Amino acid sequence: MPPIETRRYLIGLVQMAVGADPAANVDHAAALITDAAKAGAKVVCLPELFRTRYFCQSEEASSFDLAEPIPGPTSQRLAALARSLGVVLIIPLFERRGPGVYHNSAAVADADGTLVGLYRKMHIPDDPFYYEKYYFTPGDLGFRAFSTAVGKIGTLICWDQWYPEAARLTALQGAEVLFYPTAIGWHPHEKARYGATQREAWQTVQRGHAIANGVYVAAVNRIGHEVPQANAPGIEFWGSSFIADPQGVILAEASPDKEEILLAEMESAHIEDVRRNWPFLRDRRIDAYGGIMRRFLDDEPGSRQS
Repeated sequence: MPPIETRRYLIGLVQMAVGADPAANVDHAAALITDAAKAGAKVVCLPELFRTRYFCQSEEASSFDLAEPIPGPTSQRLAALARSLGVVLIIPLFERRGPGVYHNSAAVADADGTLVGLYRKMHIPDDPFYYEKYYFTPGDLGFRAFSTAVGKIGTLICWDQWYPEAARLTALQGAEVLFYPTAIGWHPHEKARYGATQREAWQTVQRGHAIANGVYVAAVNRIGHEVPQANAPGIEFWGSSFIADPQGVILAEASPDKEEILLAEMESAHIEDVRRNWPFLRDRRIDAYGGIMRRFLDDEPGSRQS
């Protein structure tokens, strides 16, 4: 039997600050993508909604004007950049699907510039200053893995990172790397008391997805304190982008407050080795998980166990 083919490539994450001018943000992202490619990255991921400041801190109808179609100006420009650099690119955008229907999405451009896939954020939060349900229709494309020049990859988005079901279903489609473009941070008044715990929980749950599924996980966040309006507390985005291997080992981690290009190697043979020794996918009891399709387990709807 021939040996299993080993593929290696560098994952690149662009941790960046986001300013008030969308065009300038796209220019800046393009420059950082180019730097990542020059450093050897073969697949590069940008943070969630990188084109604009995080507008979901308030509910303003005028913010819908920030959306654009996919394909559209930003996805087409960056797909052309992906082609010129020979990299796979994950492009998270505020998608205008049609009048009154908008999504928090990520387009995947292959190394030849072809848009090979689109993911629409499935889990939509509604927390103080994360008023995403006002803006985003829940995704309707499901959890997906995309075939690219480097292999199969999957992308989820921010709030999706707390859900093991999302990671599992994406990994079961063959994704070797789960990318999580993210915009997450602290409410400044909570940072001193809860900050370390919140950030550790965020990293821990994603490392758990890597371990449970035997895949690489790459989470990329923005940085900076964004205050959308006067007298508002804003959000201090905590950076801390990281790449973990299939055993949850942190291969690379960024600072909480600096722009950085994060690089780490994906090795397909390592996935195979880890899954042989930790065969979680083999031992799944797919005959016993029917309850996962219910909101909560009780005897009958409307009843309670005594």
